[in-house]
Amino acid sequence: MIADAVAVPAGVSAAVLARAEAAYLGLALGDALGATVEFMTPREIAHHYGVHREIVGGGWLKLRPGHITDDTGMALALGAAILASRGKVEPLACAQAFDAWMRSKPPDIGNTVRRNLVLFRRTACPEAPPSEHDAGNGAAMRVLPVALATLGQAETAVRGACRAQAHVTHHNALSDAACEFLVLAVQDFLLGKSLREVFRQRIQPLVQANPAFAFRGRSRRENPSGWVVETLQAVLQGLVDTGAFESCLIDVVNRGGDADTTGAIAGMLGGALYGREALPARWIKALDPAVRDACIAQARALVFASRPSAR
Repeated sequence: MIADAVAVPAGVSAAVLARAEAAYLGLALGDALGATVEFMTPREIAHHYGVHREIVGGGWLKLRPGHITDDTGMALALGAAILASRGKVEPLACAQAFDAWMRSKPPDIGNTVRRNLVLFRRTACPEAPPSEHDAGNGAAMRVLPVALATLGQAETAVRGACRAQAHVTHHNALSDAACEFLVLAVQDFLLGKSLREVFRQRIQPLVQANPAFAFRGRSRRENPSGWVVETLQAVLQGLVDTGAFESCLIDVVNRGGDADTTGAIAGMLGGALYGREALPARWIKALDPAVRDACIAQARALVFASRPSAR
């Protein structure tokens, strides 16, 4: 049994706040970097780019340099809903925020997200029905605001908050396991735990409880699909086998496939682990300024909302 998360001091340390900002910026950077090569194979990426390592836009969505996809867009929508709910993760508020985001005509939206938000419009029920087919990565890619808003809470409460937002569109056991792992791992990194500690306390238990996520002793996960299992396999291989934020993201997105989402998830983990100073300055400069500012503002607001005195 893993112990409950360590409580955050009332004042919130500057180190925690900086790592929270890095996690949110890392999410957006990985999204923007990976979007260029989304749905390409590693061989196609190598042919066109050699090693893809710059935020240049384009891709199948024809994005302007530094612009983001549904990964960061849905995270920002979720973060706004949590802040409007005074730091709580309320299913109805999450569903309404995701629905408003979909109505804004974003550049991309996943099939499972679209289908279950259309169902929400018809039924007003903020929880999709359980489905073995809804093990996509759409709930995991946007889960970072939950990690920030529940920092310091008991692990049972954190897991409940993960499911509250996830089940709006992805009511599936593998999706739940991925979301809960990501939130708890991010929180551990924010509080200064090492990759070695998180490997032992979070990654190994995840794989033991859900063998489908096993990523060691298997070939390199290339061209990962939108299935959350392949997403986490690619991300965890990249995180564990590299030693820096930039090399981790470059490794992950050059695997191709659902590269914006693997990049976003690797970015949130890597940002929380390596901190703000590890984010390449040229990538920060290339990121859309409005997105950059929104990520920083939400990271700060959500961490402060996690304090008991803020609720």
